[in-house]
Amino acid sequence: MTTVNEATATNSYGLPQLILPSNDGLYGEFGGKIAHPDLAKAMDEIEKGFREIIKEDDFIIEMQRLRETYIGRPSPIYHARRLTEHCGGAQIYFKREDLNHTGAHKINHCLGEVLLAKKLGKTKVIAETGAGQHGVALATAAALMGIECEIHMGVVDIKKEHPNVSRMKILGAKIVPVSRGASTLKEAVDSAFEAYLGELETSMFAIGSALGPAPYPEIVSYFQSVVGREARAQFLTTTGKLPNKVVACVGGGSNAIGIFSGFLGDENVELVGVEPAGEGLDTPNHAATMTLGVKGEIHGFKCYVLLDDKGQPAPVHSIASGLDYPGIGPQHSYLRDEKLATYESATDAECLEAFMALSRLEGIIPALESAHAIAYAMKIAKDLPAEDTILINLSGRGDKDIDFILDKVKL
Repeated sequence: MTTVNEATATNSYGLPQLILPSNDGLYGEFGGKIAHPDLAKAMDEIEKGFREIIKEDDFIIEMQRLRETYIGRPSPIYHARRLTEHCGGAQIYFKREDLNHTGAHKINHCLGEVLLAKKLGKTKVIAETGAGQHGVALATAAALMGIECEIHMGVVDIKKEHPNVSRMKILGAKIVPVSRGASTLKEAVDSAFEAYLGELETSMFAIGSALGPAPYPEIVSYFQSVVGREARAQFLTTTGKLPNKVVACVGGGSNAIGIFSGFLGDENVELVGVEPAGEGLDTPNHAATMTLGVKGEIHGFKCYVLLDDKGQPAPVHSIASGLDYPGIGPQHSYLRDEKLATYESATDAECLEAFMALSRLEGIIPALESAHAIAYAMKIAKDLPAEDTILINLSGRGDKDIDFILDKVKL
C-alpha cells in the first residue's frame, strides 16, 4: 500500500507516483491492460510511442509553444467574490479552464494525443464524445495537425449538444451517430472501439478521459497534470497558502485528476470529486459511480462501476452529457480506496441552480459538468469559516448547454 508521503515523489516526467501505474497498467487493483490480442498489440504500440515522445526535446518544446500560443495557458485563478458573498463562509476560487481555446480542459490532452498519432505514422484519430468537448478539442487538434478525425457520439447527446456537433463538422470531423442502447456516452465508446478495430494500422484511438485500458489513464493524466502544476503555484502566489479544498466534477475523471495531481500528498488539502446524483440517489436515474457502484470491469479496465441486475454496466443518467458514464478512471478508484480523495454528488436540480448562480453573480456561464462541482462548493461553503478557501476546477464553459438550459429554466 502506498502512503500519503509517497504521493510527493515524482517520476522522470513530473507526475506524482500515486497516479502512475504498475508495469501491468494497474493502480492498486484498478486499471489493467486489455486482453483482446489485436487491441493489446495496438495499446503496446501507443504506450511505447508515448514513453518515447515525452522525452524528446522537439516534442517538449512544441507542446510548450502550443500551450502558450494556441491553448492560451496558463489559465488564470479567479476569486469569485460575489458568489462567495452569496454563499457566505469560505472563499471560492476557480481555475479557469473554461478560458482555454475550445472552451474546456480537453484540449490539454487532445493536442498531445494527435502529436502522438502523427509520431506513430497514423493518418486518422478515432474517438468518442459525450458533451462534445472532447470531440471539439480533438477535431481542433486534428485540423491543426492535418490529420483525419472521426467522432462517435450518441444520438441523445447529438440532439442535446448540437452547438458542439456543428463545431466538429466545421472543423472537418466525421460524426458517427450511435443509436444503440441508451444512445449516450457508453455506447459511443463501444462504437468507437469497434471502428478502431477495423483500422488499427492507420488510425489511433484518442480517448476522451483518464480511463480505459492502459496506457490511456497515464497518457491523459500526464497531459492534464499541467492544470495541477499551474494551480498550485498560482494559488500560493495569489493567497500565500494552499487551498483547504480542491473540488472538481467527475465523470471519467480527466479534469479532476489533472488538478488533483498538483496537491496529492498535501495533508491539509482535501481533494473532492463531485459526480452526478441525477434525479436522486434513491432513483435509478443517476451516474453516482463512486457512491453506489461496485468493483467491476468496463471497456477493458477495472474500476468502480454501476451494474444492472445482470451484472452488466447499467444505464445511467446525468443532466451533463460528459458525466453520464457508468464507470470511472482507475486512478480515482484507487484514490477513493486509499482515502486520498473523497467523492460526493450533486443532483440535476442543484447543478441547474449552480449554473444560474455563477452566470448571474459572476458573469461566467459554466458547463453543466463543471456546475456539479460548483453546486457542491456552494452547499458546503456556508458552513466553513471565512478564512477557508475552496478551489474549483472550472473545467469548461457552457456555450454548448445554452439551448438545453433555456428549455429547463424559466427565465
